[in-house]
Amino acid sequence: MKIEKEPFYLRSGKEIEVFEASFTKKLPLLIKGPTGTGKSRFVEHMAWKLDKDIITVACHEETSATDLIGRFILKGTEAVWQDGPLTKAVKNGAIIYLDEIAEARPDIIVSIHSLTDYRRVLFLDKLGEEIKAHPDFMLVASFNPGYQKGYKELKPSTRQRFVGLTFNYPKQNIEIEIVEKETGIDSKTAKDLVKIAVKIRNLHELGLTETVSTRLIVDAANLINAGLDKRLAVNVGIIQPLTDDEEVLKTLITLSELMI
Repeated sequence: MKIEKEPFYLRSGKEIEVFEASFTKKLPLLIKGPTGTGKSRFVEHMAWKLDKDIITVACHEETSATDLIGRFILKGTEAVWQDGPLTKAVKNGAIIYLDEIAEARPDIIVSIHSLTDYRRVLFLDKLGEEIKAHPDFMLVASFNPGYQKGYKELKPSTRQRFVGLTFNYPKQNIEIEIVEKETGIDSKTAKDLVKIAVKIRNLHELGLTETVSTRLIVDAANLINAGLDKRLAVNVGIIQPLTDDEEVLKTLITLSELMI
């Protein structure tokens, strides 16, 4: 897929330079960071900037190597090979983005090994073929190490096959600007929403599995733009997605109502 319109992205460090250098030197890139911190948007922005096709695969526990590489399908009475997204990217020189790679089945990791070192080849075992990656092919993956801790994790040997880039929540002034530009909300409301998010992120004692992402702040701002009361928008857009614990919800609702 070619991205025709520039995706809005506000840089927070040297991530653009790291991506460009990785692309130039044909190195795979692993982007680590919490949910909703702009990892996917960043990859889309870079695909647009480099004028490259991008194929995104949202990995989950059922995602297998066959899903990525390809399979035989029946056309009438004949079995015909159909390339998967990884094979298409390797052949055509696209950026393939494996979102939340740690969620996928282990055979995914095995299938990409030969693409993450000097060989840059893809083995199609079912066809007995070996495909050399197009010069413009790039493998980008992401995962959330905080969420995966104690559940699923990438092996150190796999991590070391990638250039590593860490994403985190933007600095407060940058996050306010992101919310303003992404939603068109007024500056005061954007500041109030970000302040609430920062406050909740610092409440480590609540034991939230995930805390407030920039995505949730944007959702709340959009709800306000749609005419929803600010407190209600914060409740349903930011607080309710975080937890089902009634006591924690009460605490967060009370906190937010004191701040907006």
